[in-house]
Amino acid sequence: MNAPIIDPLQGDFPEVIEEYLQHGLMKCIAFNRRGTLLAAGCTDGSCVIWDFETRGVAKELRDKDCVAAITSVCWSKYGHRILVSAADKSLTLWDVVSGEKIARITLPQTPLLARLHSGSSTPSLCLACPLSSAPITVDLNTGNTTLLPVTVSDVDNGLGPPSRNKPSDGLPFTPTAACFNKCGDLVYVGNSKGEILIIDPKSIQVHAMVPASGGAVIKNIVFSRNGQYLLINSNDRTIRIYENLLPLKDGLMALEDLNKTLDEVAGVEKMKVVGSKCLKLFRELQDTITKVHWKAPCFSGDGEWIIGGSASKGEHKIYIWDRAGHLVKILEGPKGALIDLAWHPVHPIIVSVSLTGLVYIWAKDHTENWSAFAPDFKELEENEEYVEREDEFDLTPETEKVKESDINQDDEVDIVTVEKDAFSDSDMSQEELCFLPATPCPDILDQQDNCVRSSPKLMDSNNSGSPLSEEAEQNGQATNHASSPLEDDTGGTRMKRKRKPSEKGLELQARKVGKPVKPLKSSGRLSKLKSKPGTDLDSGNISD
Repeated sequence: MNAPIIDPLQGDFPEVIEEYLQHGLMKCIAFNRRGTLLAAGCTDGSCVIWDFETRGVAKELRDKDCVAAITSVCWSKYGHRILVSAADKSLTLWDVVSGEKIARITLPQTPLLARLHSGSSTPSLCLACPLSSAPITVDLNTGNTTLLPVTVSDVDNGLGPPSRNKPSDGLPFTPTAACFNKCGDLVYVGNSKGEILIIDPKSIQVHAMVPASGGAVIKNIVFSRNGQYLLINSNDRTIRIYENLLPLKDGLMALEDLNKTLDEVAGVEKMKVVGSKCLKLFRELQDTITKVHWKAPCFSGDGEWIIGGSASKGEHKIYIWDRAGHLVKILEGPKGALIDLAWHPVHPIIVSVSLTGLVYIWAKDHTENWSAFAPDFKELEENEEYVEREDEFDLTPETEKVKESDINQDDEVDIVTVEKDAFSDSDMSQEELCFLPATPCPDILDQQDNCVRSSPKLMDSNNSGSPLSEEAEQNGQATNHASSPLEDDTGGTRMKRKRKPSEKGLELQARKVGKPVKPLKSSGRLSKLKSKPGTDLDSGNISD
């Protein structure tokens, strides 16, 4: 059922915290392409994969060589692999199904962000943004790294592309943001001068440059899922949305054709002209009142909404804008700074990570309506005059007689072709991983022990052969086993104790053997009983 038809005035965005996830101290999160699995990196170096449908832990990836905090997690295109970057300068590629490590590489600098090649089903190339170095491309099979240019001046001065495997030491670098486009044939790099460079990752050549207004440091750069819009988060407290003018496929070829048509222009001016034909400023988003810095901004799954988290200390606020640039909602969570955000690829759900290590799930506030009205029922605020149609109560209305079927009965129905959904791509050679097999949890031994100890069979075995217990069962009287110690566990062996019978028990025993019994003393010890020779009172476990 279409939600906008039910209530067109309600926005399709989250409103309240539905629940939270807890497993260690989580720092960063990422959904797979369908949103069925959620990966979370923890401070102890482990990566937890949640089944988002059941909210249960499906798998935990733990590397014994890594005990540092995870800085980012990234899924491959079809969800079979996960790339994890850690604070110990390592990049680890995991096989999700088997839980085995495919590759592990140590970089010269700590990677703050790492992204797998977005166009490959089994990627071996990734993009890393180190803490104090230029962005690098890493071949996970060979371990080779290549520095990407961060300014156009390097190209103009004839320095050419940076050397491979030799990062520039001693040069001050501001942390730089970078990402692949949808097909992975281009890399978009945002530098400290507020410029967006469009680079070919294979030839390490800068094809275009787009100067952002304000010239502030670019902290984040993210593409929408469909690749039509680009988001940058600058240090001037403004989120800018750019429209991608390049084709979604073969964007590199289109760039090369643009450069060929502008041979008369050279240098930076040529790159700016080409850049103006690649990206077009669409919207600018900011909070004009509080002037807050933004953290982890991103698009919704369909690209209709943009979210950004407040970077203020102690605040867990999420701002939601529509694509027209209007602020539609501010979500306020519990105390604790917000460190990461993600929007579900399919549903109107936001997942946020708090500084305390909890993951909060934001969803719509649904109100249940159990009324049984007709589908076309409409509530009226005042009486309206209803005009009855002339053929309204006819068995065959005239309007239906006039109607003719538009369906041709002779047309063949195609039941083989599968319609292309929003996630389908041209390369569907590999089956997509949406769920992980559940692993049953073993029972706790302590609980089993408690069950065994409290079982009636054990109670019967401890009192087997005792006439007192048999008489109590016949008279319907239950003895309280919990109040008296029936057994002691010492070194794994159980020792039976003789139980002091009550006054009622002695009376029943004496009646059975045919002798009267004296009442018990106030001290609780039994008085001596006179009995005939041969009478065995010890058969009832009577002791002094």
